[in-house]
Amino acid sequence: MRAVVCTKYGPPEVLQIREVEKPTPKDDQILIRVFATTVTSGDVRLRKADPFIVRLFAGLTKPRKPILGSEVAGEVEALGKDARQFKVGDQVFGASVSAYAEYTCVRDGGPRGLKPANMTFEEAAAIPFGALSALHFLRKGNIGQGQSVLIYGASGGVGTAAVQLAKHFGAEVAGVCSTANLDLVRSLGADRAIDYTKEDFAQPAAYDIIFDTVGKAGFSRSMKSLKKNGVLLSALAIAPFLRKLWAWINGGKRVIGGVAKPKREDLVFLRELIEAGRLKSVIDRRYPLEQIAEAHRYVEGGHKKGNVVISVAENSRSV
Repeated sequence: MRAVVCTKYGPPEVLQIREVEKPTPKDDQILIRVFATTVTSGDVRLRKADPFIVRLFAGLTKPRKPILGSEVAGEVEALGKDARQFKVGDQVFGASVSAYAEYTCVRDGGPRGLKPANMTFEEAAAIPFGALSALHFLRKGNIGQGQSVLIYGASGGVGTAAVQLAKHFGAEVAGVCSTANLDLVRSLGADRAIDYTKEDFAQPAAYDIIFDTVGKAGFSRSMKSLKKNGVLLSALAIAPFLRKLWAWINGGKRVIGGVAKPKREDLVFLRELIEAGRLKSVIDRRYPLEQIAEAHRYVEGGHKKGNVVISVAENSRSV
């Protein structure tokens, strides 16, 4: 089968199309024929080993798993003998490993589910990373009806999902983005779109929740903009003792950071929202598998709107 292989850390050019052996599912795995995948910021960090700490879990001198790709949409082709969640022929989507290939094997009980009936494979592949991350953090922040929520980085992969989910939970949403993305953020339901090149989002005690999806909002400015007992959500890892310290200093304000832990039931929840027309994927660009290096170069530039999709099979745009 064709796959994109990354045998060393470095620039996009380290990604090479090669013929590799088609995987065989273990007892607790399913084999998915990949129709579409994506390039996320996490994929870019893994390819570059940036920050350096990435090497501690991905491989010290080169990637332990040379095939990258963390989101998938495709069709179940084979089952391990203990796999019970799906049947052969099911159309599925979710988090993945080694999705830059025509086939991948994943654990049967992980964060995968049936593809939404009203989405193409490309659209479905663009959901898991951003929407599962957004759902994880918003729930950690106890989002609720009538709250004032600010999403910083509202036009990115996590941000576009966060705006829609915050509106679903009944919040009043302000989205911070660049001039070019104001209309996009409004179209996703934001009550207010803030152009960070022209306007400062920071206002004293203005928000119940601030969700910094890109790590660029500024810590002190965000804390000053929170209401009493407000919550700052950050996609960056923050030590527990620092969270407690800042809660004490800021009179009950909380800081929640870390890494989202995707769950299958969360993916089912998202699929229900999608099929009800309450959540959609935002796709900036599409690339064939052969142009994976170009796709990585574009994402690395830091200006993508929503998601960048990789079409692996010809029918990736089929519902």
